[in-house]
Amino acid sequence: MRNFFIFILFLFSLNVFSQEEPNFSAIDSLYREDQFYFGVTYNILNDKPVGVSQNSFSTGLNLGLLRDFPINKKRTFAIAPGLGFSYSNYKENLIVEDINGTINYETIVSGINYDKNKLALYFVDLPIEFRWRTSTFESHKFWRVYTGFKVSYLLLSQSRYIDVDKSFKINNNTDINKIHYGAYVSAGYNSWNLYAYYGLQNIFKSGSLNGNPIGLGTLNIGLMFYIL
Repeated sequence: MRNFFIFILFLFSLNVFSQEEPNFSAIDSLYREDQFYFGVTYNILNDKPVGVSQNSFSTGLNLGLLRDFPINKKRTFAIAPGLGFSYSNYKENLIVEDINGTINYETIVSGINYDKNKLALYFVDLPIEFRWRTSTFESHKFWRVYTGFKVSYLLLSQSRYIDVDKSFKINNNTDINKIHYGAYVSAGYNSWNLYAYYGLQNIFKSGSLNGNPIGLGTLNIGLMFYIL
Protein backbone atom coordinates (compact mmCIF):
# COMPACT_ATOMS: atom_id res chain seq x y z
CA MET A 1 0.00 0.00 0.00
CA ARG A 2 2.84 2.38 0.85
CA ASN A 3 4.40 1.80 -2.56
CA PHE A 4 1.05 2.47 -4.19
CA PHE A 5 0.78 5.93 -2.57
CA ILE A 6 4.35 6.72 -3.56
CA PHE A 7 3.48 5.85 -7.17
CA ILE A 8 0.35 8.05 -7.09
CA LEU A 9 2.41 10.93 -5.67
CA PHE A 10 4.97 10.48 -8.45
CA LEU A 11 2.28 10.66 -11.16
CA PHE A 12 0.75 13.73 -9.52
CA SER A 13 4.09 15.52 -9.47
CA LEU A 14 4.65 14.77 -13.17
CA ASN A 15 1.24 16.20 -13.98
CA VAL A 16 1.95 19.39 -12.03
CA PHE A 17 5.29 19.96 -13.75
CA SER A 18 3.80 19.24 -17.17
CA GLN A 19 1.21 22.01 -16.64
CA GLU A 20 3.78 24.68 -15.88
CA GLU A 21 3.98 27.46 -18.42
CA PRO A 22 7.05 27.17 -20.67
CA ASN A 23 9.75 29.80 -20.39
CA PHE A 24 9.31 31.42 -23.78
CA SER A 25 12.00 34.03 -23.18
CA ALA A 26 14.57 31.28 -22.60
CA ILE A 27 13.55 29.49 -25.78
CA ASP A 28 13.65 32.77 -27.71
CA SER A 29 17.15 33.53 -26.51
CA LEU A 30 18.53 30.20 -27.73
CA TYR A 31 16.79 29.14 -30.93
CA ARG A 32 18.75 28.90 -34.16
CA GLU A 33 17.61 28.24 -37.72
CA ASP A 34 18.54 26.13 -40.74
CA GLN A 35 21.65 24.38 -39.50
CA PHE A 36 21.70 21.51 -42.01
CA TYR A 37 21.30 21.94 -45.77
CA PHE A 38 20.80 19.80 -48.85
CA GLY A 39 20.64 21.07 -52.42
CA VAL A 40 20.27 19.86 -56.01
CA THR A 41 21.35 21.91 -59.03
CA TYR A 42 21.47 22.06 -62.79
CA ASN A 43 25.02 23.03 -63.83
CA ILE A 44 25.70 25.39 -66.72
CA LEU A 45 29.17 25.92 -68.21
CA ASN A 46 30.28 29.48 -68.99
CA ASP A 47 33.25 30.85 -70.95
CA LYS A 48 33.47 27.78 -73.15
CA PRO A 49 36.14 27.68 -75.87
CA VAL A 50 34.99 27.49 -79.48
CA GLY A 51 33.60 24.06 -80.29
CA VAL A 52 32.72 23.02 -76.71
CA SER A 53 29.06 22.48 -75.90
CA GLN A 54 27.00 20.82 -73.18
CA ASN A 55 24.62 17.96 -73.76
CA SER A 56 22.23 15.92 -71.68
CA PHE A 57 21.61 17.05 -68.06
CA SER A 58 24.52 18.15 -65.85
CA THR A 59 23.70 17.85 -62.14
CA GLY A 60 25.07 18.83 -58.76
CA LEU A 61 24.50 17.92 -55.10
CA ASN A 62 25.33 19.94 -51.96
CA LEU A 63 25.04 18.98 -48.30
CA GLY A 64 26.51 20.13 -45.03
CA LEU A 65 26.21 21.92 -41.71
CA LEU A 66 25.96 25.66 -41.03
CA ARG A 67 26.28 27.13 -37.54
CA ASP A 68 23.67 29.87 -37.12
CA PHE A 69 24.76 32.95 -35.12
CA PRO A 70 21.90 35.50 -34.78
CA ILE A 71 23.12 39.09 -34.60
CA ASN A 72 19.98 41.01 -33.56
CA LYS A 73 17.49 40.69 -30.71
CA LYS A 74 14.66 39.37 -32.90
CA ARG A 75 17.06 36.84 -34.41
CA THR A 76 15.97 37.74 -37.93
CA PHE A 77 19.55 38.48 -39.01
CA ALA A 78 22.40 36.02 -38.64
CA ILE A 79 25.87 35.00 -39.78
CA ALA A 80 26.40 31.30 -40.55
CA PRO A 81 29.80 29.69 -41.28
CA GLY A 82 29.80 26.04 -42.20
CA LEU A 83 31.35 22.90 -43.59
CA GLY A 84 29.99 20.81 -46.44
CA PHE A 85 30.55 18.55 -49.39
CA SER A 86 29.49 18.96 -53.01
CA TYR A 87 29.47 17.01 -56.24
CA SER A 88 29.16 18.42 -59.75
CA ASN A 89 29.15 16.68 -63.09
CA TYR A 90 29.32 18.27 -66.53
CA LYS A 91 28.22 16.38 -69.61
CA GLU A 92 29.82 17.96 -72.64
CA ASN A 93 31.70 17.14 -75.83
CA LEU A 94 35.26 17.83 -74.56
CA ILE A 95 37.36 14.64 -74.53
CA VAL A 96 40.20 14.52 -71.98
CA GLU A 97 42.74 11.81 -72.81
CA ASP A 98 46.18 10.84 -71.54
CA ILE A 99 48.45 10.23 -74.55
CA ASN A 100 51.93 9.02 -73.59
CA GLY A 101 51.82 10.92 -70.28
CA THR A 102 50.48 14.15 -71.80
CA ILE A 103 46.88 15.34 -71.27
CA ASN A 104 45.28 16.00 -74.66
CA TYR A 105 42.00 17.83 -75.33
CA GLU A 106 39.73 17.53 -78.34
CA THR A 107 36.03 17.70 -79.09
CA ILE A 108 33.90 14.75 -80.14
CA VAL A 109 33.58 14.59 -83.91
CA SER A 110 30.04 15.16 -85.09
CA GLY A 111 28.29 11.89 -85.88
CA ILE A 112 30.37 9.76 -83.48
CA ASN A 113 28.14 7.46 -81.41
CA TYR A 114 29.39 7.46 -77.81
CA ASP A 115 27.90 6.25 -74.53
CA LYS A 116 29.40 8.66 -72.02
CA ASN A 117 31.58 11.75 -71.79
CA LYS A 118 31.58 13.73 -68.58
CA LEU A 119 33.66 15.57 -66.00
CA ALA A 120 32.90 14.86 -62.32
CA LEU A 121 34.21 17.04 -59.46
CA TYR A 122 34.09 16.28 -55.71
CA PHE A 123 34.67 19.09 -53.21
CA VAL A 124 34.85 19.88 -49.52
CA ASP A 125 33.23 23.31 -49.02
CA LEU A 126 33.68 26.18 -46.56
CA PRO A 127 30.63 28.44 -46.93
CA ILE A 128 29.74 31.55 -44.93
CA GLU A 129 26.33 33.23 -45.17
CA PHE A 130 24.66 36.49 -44.23
CA ARG A 131 21.04 35.63 -43.40
CA TRP A 132 17.74 37.46 -43.26
CA ARG A 133 14.51 35.66 -42.33
CA THR A 134 11.07 36.32 -40.82
CA SER A 135 11.38 33.43 -38.37
CA THR A 136 10.09 33.15 -34.80
CA PHE A 137 10.71 30.42 -32.24
CA GLU A 138 7.03 29.39 -32.57
CA SER A 139 7.09 28.56 -36.30
CA HIS A 140 9.52 27.08 -38.79
CA LYS A 141 7.58 28.44 -41.77
CA PHE A 142 9.07 31.76 -42.82
CA TRP A 143 10.55 33.77 -45.67
CA ARG A 144 14.33 33.79 -46.05
CA VAL A 145 17.06 35.36 -48.17
CA TYR A 146 20.55 33.99 -47.56
CA THR A 147 23.57 35.31 -49.46
CA GLY A 148 26.95 33.70 -49.16
CA PHE A 149 30.47 33.06 -50.36
CA LYS A 150 31.97 29.60 -50.65
CA VAL A 151 35.56 28.37 -50.94
CA SER A 152 35.90 24.77 -52.14
CA TYR A 153 38.84 22.38 -52.17
CA LEU A 154 38.85 19.75 -54.91
CA LEU A 155 39.14 16.25 -53.45
CA LEU A 156 38.81 14.33 -56.71
CA SER A 157 38.26 15.02 -60.41
CA GLN A 158 37.30 12.37 -62.96
CA SER A 159 37.03 12.69 -66.72
CA ARG A 160 35.37 9.66 -68.34
CA TYR A 161 34.81 8.75 -71.99
CA ILE A 162 33.15 5.59 -73.37
CA ASP A 163 32.24 4.62 -76.93
CA VAL A 164 31.99 1.33 -78.83
CA ASP A 165 35.73 1.22 -79.58
CA LYS A 166 37.43 2.65 -76.50
CA SER A 167 37.00 3.63 -72.88
CA PHE A 168 39.29 5.65 -70.60
CA LYS A 169 39.23 7.66 -67.39
CA ILE A 170 41.50 10.43 -66.10
CA ASN A 171 41.64 10.97 -62.33
CA ASN A 172 42.95 14.16 -60.68
CA ASN A 173 43.86 16.05 -63.83
CA THR A 174 46.56 18.55 -62.80
CA ASP A 175 45.19 21.10 -65.29
CA ILE A 176 42.13 21.56 -63.04
CA ASN A 177 42.22 24.13 -60.23
CA LYS A 178 42.33 22.67 -56.71
CA ILE A 179 40.80 25.77 -55.12
CA HIS A 180 37.43 27.06 -56.34
CA TYR A 181 35.34 29.91 -54.98
CA GLY A 182 32.15 31.74 -55.79
CA ALA A 183 29.09 33.63 -54.55
CA TYR A 184 25.60 32.27 -54.05
CA VAL A 185 22.09 33.20 -52.96
CA SER A 186 19.23 31.13 -51.57
CA ALA A 187 15.72 32.54 -51.22
CA GLY A 188 12.28 31.12 -50.58
CA TYR A 189 9.55 30.22 -48.12
CA ASN A 190 9.41 27.26 -45.76
CA SER A 191 10.96 24.14 -47.35
CA TRP A 192 11.25 25.40 -50.94
CA ASN A 193 14.14 27.71 -51.75
CA LEU A 194 15.60 28.73 -55.09
CA TYR A 195 19.39 28.55 -55.16
CA ALA A 196 22.03 29.97 -57.51
CA TYR A 197 25.83 29.74 -57.35
CA TYR A 198 28.21 31.64 -59.64
CA GLY A 199 31.80 30.42 -59.78
CA LEU A 200 34.42 33.17 -59.70
CA GLN A 201 37.24 30.74 -60.50
CA ASN A 202 37.50 28.76 -63.75
CA ILE A 203 37.49 24.97 -63.55
CA PHE A 204 40.70 24.71 -65.61
CA LYS A 205 43.86 26.63 -64.69
CA SER A 206 45.75 25.34 -67.76
CA GLY A 207 45.19 23.25 -70.84
CA SER A 208 44.16 24.38 -74.29
CA LEU A 209 41.88 23.38 -77.14
CA ASN A 210 42.98 24.37 -80.65
CA GLY A 211 45.35 26.92 -79.13
CA ASN A 212 42.69 28.52 -76.90
CA PRO A 213 42.59 28.26 -73.07
CA ILE A 214 39.86 25.88 -71.89
CA GLY A 215 38.84 27.91 -68.82
CA LEU A 216 35.21 26.91 -68.20
CA GLY A 217 33.25 28.80 -65.54
CA THR A 218 30.11 27.51 -63.90
CA LEU A 219 26.62 28.69 -62.97
CA ASN A 220 24.60 26.27 -60.83
CA ILE A 221 20.84 26.78 -60.43
CA GLY A 222 18.51 24.63 -58.37
CA LEU A 223 16.72 24.07 -55.07
CA MET A 224 18.03 24.24 -51.50
CA PHE A 225 16.40 22.57 -48.49
CA TYR A 226 17.18 23.46 -44.86
CA ILE A 227 16.75 21.35 -41.72
CA LEU A 228 17.06 22.49 -38.12
